[in-house]
Amino acid sequence: MRRTRRSSSRLRVIPVLGLLAALLLPLGLTFAPGATAAAAADPVRVMPLGDSITGSPGCWRAVLWNRLLNSGYTDIDFVGTLSPQGCGQAHDGDNEGHGGELVTNVADQNLLPGRLAATRPDIVVMHFGTNDVWSSIAPDRILAAYTKLVTQMRASNPDMRILVAQLIPMNPGSCAACAQRVVDFNARIPDWARATSTERSPITVVDQWTGFSTATDTYDGVHPNASGDDKIAARWFPALTAVLDAGVPQNPGGPGGPGDPAACTARFRAVSTWQGGYQGEVTVTNTSASATSGWTATVVPANGARIGQVWNGTLSTAADGTATVTNAAWNGALAPGASATFGFVATAPATAGAPAATVTCTAKSSAD
Repeated sequence: MRRTRRSSSRLRVIPVLGLLAALLLPLGLTFAPGATAAAAADPVRVMPLGDSITGSPGCWRAVLWNRLLNSGYTDIDFVGTLSPQGCGQAHDGDNEGHGGELVTNVADQNLLPGRLAATRPDIVVMHFGTNDVWSSIAPDRILAAYTKLVTQMRASNPDMRILVAQLIPMNPGSCAACAQRVVDFNARIPDWARATSTERSPITVVDQWTGFSTATDTYDGVHPNASGDDKIAARWFPALTAVLDAGVPQNPGGPGGPGDPAACTARFRAVSTWQGGYQGEVTVTNTSASATSGWTATVVPANGARIGQVWNGTLSTAADGTATVTNAAWNGALAPGASATFGFVATAPATAGAPAATVTCTAKSSAD
C-alpha cells in the first residue's frame, strides 16, 4: 500500500494544467474526461479487536491513528461496531473493543461473525485475553478460542491480515497470580501463531509486553494510562505499517456487500464411546434465508481428545488440537433450513470422561 502524503502540491497542479489547456486549445487538442486522474481505491479497513484495553476508551487507538496519518498513511479506515469514547484528540474511533469480554466467550457464543459481516475488515489488530487470564482460564482454551476467531476471520475474508499482541503486563491488587499468568500465556503465542499462520492469511505477533510497566504505564495495574497508550501505539505502528506497505488484498464485498457469509449452526453428538476414544457426529444447518455453496465447521474437542479421521468432509488440524472441517463436494450446497452431517473418530485420554466438543460453523452464500 502506498502512503499518500498531504501537502500543498495539489494546489500548484491546477494552474499548470490550466496553462497546458490554454496552449493546446488553439491546436484543437483537449483533455479526455477522466484522463488526468485514476479512480481512488477504497481505504484499507482495520479492525481493532479486544476488550476494555482496546475500547474503553482504548486511547492507544487515537495515538496510533494520528501517527499513521502524520506518516502519510491516509487511505485507512478503522472499523468496528462500537463508536469512539473520547480520548481528547480527533481520530477514527470505530472499534471492536468490548469492555469485560473474554475471548473464550466470544468464541463460544459465536459473536465475531456478525461483527465481521457488519464491518468487513482487511486487517485485524487483536489484543485479547486479559480477562481470560485474570479468570484463570487455561492457555490451551484461550488459544483454542484464538484459533476459532482466526477461522471466522478467514471465512469472512480469506486474505485477512492478522496482528496478535502478546498481552501487556497485568498486576491488579486483587490478583497476585495474574502477573505470572500473563507471562506464561504470552510464551505460548509465538508457537501458536507459527502453527496457525498461512501464506495467504499471515499472523504477525506483536510484543506488547516487553518494556511495559504496570507501575508507570497503567492507572490500576491493568489499563493503560497516557504513557501506556503511547507505548502500545508505538509497538503496533511498525507491524501495521509493514503490512500496509506490503499491500493488502481488499475484501471484495465491502460492508454488507456480496461475499457476506450465510448463517449456520453446528451441533455435536457422541455416537459411541470406547476406552481411549469415541465416534462423534456434527450436523451443520443452514439457518439463513439463502442457499449455501459451502460450509466450514470448527471442532474443539474437550479434555485432551484429538480428531484423527473424518468422513463426509475434509479435515485440517491445528497444533492445539482444534479441527477444521470443510464440506465435501457433494454436501456443501444447502437450501435454507437444510442440514449436512459429517462424522469423525477421536482419540482421548483414559481419564477424559464423557465426550464433549465445542463446535461452530461458517457458510458461504451460493450468491458469492
